[in-house]
Formats: sequence, structure tokens, C-alpha cells
Amino acid sequence: MKILITGASGFLGTNLCSQLETQGHDIIKLNSKNCDLTQPDSLLNFNNLSYDQIYHLAAWTQAGDFCLYHPGEQWIINQQMNTHVLTWWQKYQPQAKFICMGTSCAYDPDLALVEENYLTGMPITSLFTYAMTKRMLYAGLLALNKQYGLKYLCLVPSTLYGTGYHTDGRQMHFIFDLIRKIIRGKLYDEPVILWGDGYQSRELVFVEDFAKIAMELAQTVDNDLINIGAGEEFTIRNFAKLICEGVGYDFNKIQFDTSRYVGAKSKCLTVDKLKRSLPNFGLTPLELGLTKTIEWFWQEQEKLVPAN
Repeated sequence: MKILITGASGFLGTNLCSQLETQGHDIIKLNSKNCDLTQPDSLLNFNNLSYDQIYHLAAWTQAGDFCLYHPGEQWIINQQMNTHVLTWWQKYQPQAKFICMGTSCAYDPDLALVEENYLTGMPITSLFTYAMTKRMLYAGLLALNKQYGLKYLCLVPSTLYGTGYHTDGRQMHFIFDLIRKIIRGKLYDEPVILWGDGYQSRELVFVEDFAKIAMELAQTVDNDLINIGAGEEFTIRNFAKLICEGVGYDFNKIQFDTSRYVGAKSKCLTVDKLKRSLPNFGLTPLELGLTKTIEWFWQEQEKLVPAN
């Protein structure tokens, strides 16, 4: 198949491209250097092919408290990107199936994180703007399907982890930040200070597993929104203990700063629809996934854990 992918140089995009290329597909990789999606005509340069699938992974955001300080920019930039991609799809590539990423923060934290609630209630305040741009992206899919019959699939991931994460110094998702801080504590005898009391819970999916599941669902499911998660969550303290064991750092040395931003206290997706769609899907065990991720951190130590 001929497949166009936005955000192809990102954490998920890199892994997805690799797996699709292994299967022999013809991949057109877009990133901010070769296609500025904030510009309305940026995709016209890629009209020379007729695509079977379009994966829209690009988004303007970062982990941690980034969303607290850039709500206006997030609204404008992500709305521009999403609108331009959807417009181009409808006008020039209507034969393609459109696969995009939602976000678990779009769910109202007081409701069950089940697909029927994706557009219900209010997202958490600290992530409100980014969450609403993702809701609007899904609303666009519904509208284009209703009027033009275009095929889509919207996937809502829990936090992804694994090898090949960003090494450019940006804020990291919690699991990478945990690994980085604990390795620094091991290497440089620095204090390891984690945000919150450590009892907030999170769910993880290994990035290779997510890409594989996304590819399978793209072949079998049309016009739907599906959560992709592990179906179980663990506390930050539990993750930290596993990382300490892998790194060789004393967990009892960790300090917890309850004054810092922690986001949602719990975030575990309901995955019943995923189990029905792919009854035999399996995920990399957490301990194995963390071991692989920690090994990758050591390989990229100079970039990820530099000496001060």
C-alpha cells in the first residue's frame, strides 16, 4: 500500500514507519521540516500519489506541564494542522482511509474512560485546550464521514513507552522522566525528587505493541473510535520501584514533592472494544518493556542523562 504519515519523525511515527516498511509498504514520511502543516497549501506537494491510508500523528504538544503555559498556541496550531490535513484528505485523497490519534486526556476524569464518553463532560483543566483540539479532530472525522462517506479510524492511546523516545531535551512523559531521574541519581549521586505523593496511577503500552495494534485495526475496523491501553494501571511508586531495581538505585532515597503538578490522579482506559476487535492481542509485559527502555537509556546516556 501507499501510506502517508504525518509526524513520521516522532516517537510513535518512527516505530510505525519501521513496521510498515518491514511489511513492504510504500511510506511517505512527513515532518515539520518537509511539510509545515500550519500552512494551508503545504500538502499540495504530495498530491502526486494516490494513497491507500493516511496516518495523522502530528500534534503540537509536550509532556509535563507544557499545556499549562501554551493553551492559546496549542489551540491555534493544532486546529490549523488538523483542519488542513482533513481538508486535503477530503478534497484530494477521499479514497484513503484516515487513521489518527485521539488522547486519553480528552475524557472527563469523573466518567468511565469508555469510548462512548469521549465527547461527554469536561476534560481535566490543566489539559483542557489540547484535549479539546483532539475532540474537534474526532468531530471532523464524524462530519466528513457523514457528508462524504470517508473512512476513518481514531485511536486513543494510553501513555506510550519504549525505545527511541525524543532525545532533543524536551519535557518527557512521566515514565521517561522517572528513568532519567533515577539514572541520574545512580550516576551522579543526585537527589531523586518526584512530583506528587507517588500514589497517582498511570497505564502504559509499549510503543511497538501500539504500532502493531494500530496497523491491524486499520485493516479491520472502519469508522470507529477505539481505546488502546493495557486495561490496568499502577502507581508512580510502583513504576519507580521497578526502575530502581533495574538501575540499581535505592528506592528509599526517593523524595516526593507534593506541591508540584501531577495531572490526573488516575487514567486507565476501558479496553473492552479493543478486546472484541482483536481478541488475541497481547502486550509486552511491563517488566520486560521497562528493561528494554532502561537499556536504551544507557545507550543514549550522553543525550538523555548528560553530566552537568
